[in-house]
Amino acid sequence: MSTVPSEVSRQTEPTSRPVALVTGAARRIGRAIAEELAARGWALALHHRGSAAEVQALRRELAQGGTPVHVLQADLQSEDQTRRLAAAVTQHFGRWDALVNNASLFEYDCAATFSYTALEQHLRANTAAPVLLAQLLHTHLKTRPAANGCVVNLLDQKLWNPNPDYLSYTLSKAALEAANTLLAQALAPTVRVCGVAPGVTLVSGPMTDQGFQQAHTMTPLGRSSTPQDIARAVHFLLQSGAITGTTLLVDGGQHLAPQARDVLFLTPSAAAERTPN
Repeated sequence: MSTVPSEVSRQTEPTSRPVALVTGAARRIGRAIAEELAARGWALALHHRGSAAEVQALRRELAQGGTPVHVLQADLQSEDQTRRLAAAVTQHFGRWDALVNNASLFEYDCAATFSYTALEQHLRANTAAPVLLAQLLHTHLKTRPAANGCVVNLLDQKLWNPNPDYLSYTLSKAALEAANTLLAQALAPTVRVCGVAPGVTLVSGPMTDQGFQQAHTMTPLGRSSTPQDIARAVHFLLQSGAITGTTLLVDGGQHLAPQARDVLFLTPSAAAERTPN
């Protein structure tokens, strides 16, 4: 494993396979994306911030199946560490073809508790790092004649179905969704930039298992997204050379069913835990 920002490993593993960097790859949706891309023949750079045991278990699993895998640690709130992360991918594999910006800071605030600090932390992790990594992928690809790549940003259906819970998180994801359009314009034709917006996919925040099962079915289709749904959508976009500057909402239609609170607080116990003043 290479650790960012400490000295980058000199070990290299050149590959003819396309290489994808998946941020936040150790668990949950990031793990499902990594498993899907490995099954589809990609080499993988797996990023984590502090989930060393989980990401190493995933590395062993994928390597046993023949996937070239490299593990990298970085705090994406740090510009220096984010730059070193990108450099480590190309130094190890000799190439870099795709970026999946899955890692996300998701901490609660609302209008009553908003602060500069909360917003800055979310913007650095959820907006600035994905934009910088997209820039660095573009810079790398310009050194390879006729090479093309793709960025997939993980967004959130609540951008199309807004409520005031998780205010700073939502603002950071809204900025990233706008960056989809701006980067798709700025980085074309070398890099395509797309988004995937999940719905209720896994238990999060104060949600109980029972609350998750209830919320997962509160969509027009009677089901929201699974990690595998999201992973398949990511792979589809990576392979779809005519798609850029747009987002797939993979949420069972959840964005079509407006709600006054975040879905995490629809059950009485969760709603009572954090009720805005």
